[in-house]
Amino acid sequence: MTQIRQMTTDYLYKEETDGIIEAFYDVYNALGYGFLERVYQNAFFQELQRRGFLCEVQQKIEVFFKGCLVGDYYADIVVNKHIILELKACASLCREHELQLINYLKSTDIEVGLLLNFGEHPQIRRKLFTNDRKINLRSSV
Repeated sequence: MTQIRQMTTDYLYKEETDGIIEAFYDVYNALGYGFLERVYQNAFFQELQRRGFLCEVQQKIEVFFKGCLVGDYYADIVVNKHIILELKACASLCREHELQLINYLKSTDIEVGLLLNFGEHPQIRRKLFTNDRKINLRSSV
């Protein structure tokens, strides 16, 4: 017997991520490709704020091991305190880009992330890493 797996259109922060993706395409269509990542980050930040999103740029993410701080990262944009956006301006997304975003999610209480590439062809990857799967990378044991 063959089982058909239905795609769900109801997922965590769907309305917000849909709005973020719309803003991404607005910025991409206006600027095209070829700029540095910082240019897209600035334009995208402005567009998200214009649409009413609460945004923090270059938010520090600390990583702990057995209670000791062992490193930190900086998320490009955090939206509404619960969605991490990692921006790229490269030819194509690769596995390392996806792992970078997953590590951000592992190291925070945030569960949803979007990887957005402003390359020659726009690319989007949605990542989910639920808190029940996280090891203690956020604070002391």
